[in-house]
Amino acid sequence: MYIDKTLYTSRPENERLPKEMRSYDFLESIGVPYVRIDHDAANTMEECAKAKEILGVKICKNLLLCNSQKTKFYMLLMSGDKQFVTKDFSKKIGSSRLSFAPPEFMEKFLDITPGSLSVLGLMNDTENNVTLYIDRDVVNDEYFGCHPCINTSSIRISTDDLLNKVIPATNHEVNFVVLD
Repeated sequence: MYIDKTLYTSRPENERLPKEMRSYDFLESIGVPYVRIDHDAANTMEECAKAKEILGVKICKNLLLCNSQKTKFYMLLMSGDKQFVTKDFSKKIGSSRLSFAPPEFMEKFLDITPGSLSVLGLMNDTENNVTLYIDRDVVNDEYFGCHPCINTSSIRISTDDLLNKVIPATNHEVNFVVLD
């Protein structure tokens, strides 16, 4: 996977997908500085790890889950070194029979395609169809890394900005969980 190791502190100057540019518009509109790198599509945790290493952030898994009726949707941000156990998470949030949400819901609610899931997609969820859960370990570090709604770039923001500016600006609440 090719990675441009240049650390950019502004939006890309070349043409990009509108969903990516909306991410930069959003961050700039709420006064959140970011550092960005560009790379080939990162489709695996190993590929994401290379980008995160350059940015100096830990890898974070982003999962979109739903109940069996597909009426309740959950975004889970969890530490990349933890194993996701569906039944454990389901028990912690009081929901039964969770599974990975079909890709069409990711696109419908968050304007994101599989492989690009990001907390920034919540800016597109204006009807609050998705409930946000964050594993406590994810917010223990000074910085947080994610995609700007596309997996050909990665950004770093402060965890403080994530919790106190980004998430509130999406009109979502954080529900914290402790995952083993």
